[in-house]
Amino acid sequence: MLTVDFTRFPLAAGDRVLDLGCGAGRHAFECYRRGARVVALDRNGAEIREVAKWFAAMEEAGEAPAGATATAMEGDALALPFPDDSFDVVIISEVMEHIPDDKGVLAEMVRVLRPGGRIAVTVPRYGPERICWALSDAYHEVEGGHIRIYRADGLLRKMREAGLKPYGSHHAHALHSPYWWLKCAFGVDNERALPVKAYHKLLVWDIMKKPLATRTVERALNPLIGKSFVAYATKPHTPKAGV
Repeated sequence: MLTVDFTRFPLAAGDRVLDLGCGAGRHAFECYRRGARVVALDRNGAEIREVAKWFAAMEEAGEAPAGATATAMEGDALALPFPDDSFDVVIISEVMEHIPDDKGVLAEMVRVLRPGGRIAVTVPRYGPERICWALSDAYHEVEGGHIRIYRADGLLRKMREAGLKPYGSHHAHALHSPYWWLKCAFGVDNERALPVKAYHKLLVWDIMKKPLATRTVERALNPLIGKSFVAYATKPHTPKAGV
C-alpha cells in the first residue's frame, strides 16, 4: 500500500533514492522495482534486517531491472551518514510525527538531497488524526508514538523554511480513517472487537484485490477523510557566488 503517488512524483531508472524511516520498506521496494538505486534507512534494526531479506528475495526473483541496487541500513534521521547532495530523491513517509526535532530532520534531508532533487513527505492528516486523539489516549501516548498533529499549511511552511519548494499535495487512504477510528473507539490493542475485525478484513481484501469499486470510492473520499497528507517539493538550485 503506497502513500506516495508516483504519477505525481516521477522516478527515473538510476535515480539515487533515500527512503528515510523506511519501516517495512513499502516505498523502498517500489523504487527498487522501478530501477532506482535505493537506500532504505531506519533506526529499527529488526525491521531493517527484514527489509534486507526482501531486497535479496526481490533480486533473486528478478523483480528489479538491471542497474537497480538496494541497501538496507540502520541509522539516525538526525545524523544521516551521507555526504551533501547524495540523493536525487528522498522519501519520508509517516515518520515526522514521531520525531521531536522535525526541523532537524528536514534540514538533514535537504542537506543530502541534490539541488534540483525531489522530496516526498507524508504525515497523518489533521482532521482524521484529531478524531483518533480524541477517541483514545493510548493511540498516541505511547513510547515512539505520535507527538504532534500537522496542519497542511504548517507542514508546507516548515518545508519552505528548510529551503524546499513545494509543488503539489494530496490526501490518501480514506478507507483507512474509519478503521483507525474504530480501533480507537474499541481499544487500540483490541483486535477481537467484531467491527474492527470486519473492517480489517475489508481492507486486506481491498489491498489484495484492488477492485474498481473501492478504488473509485476511496478516490472520491480522499479529499474529505484521507488518512494521510502527502506533500511534494524540490530543492532549488543555489545561485553560484558572484553570478
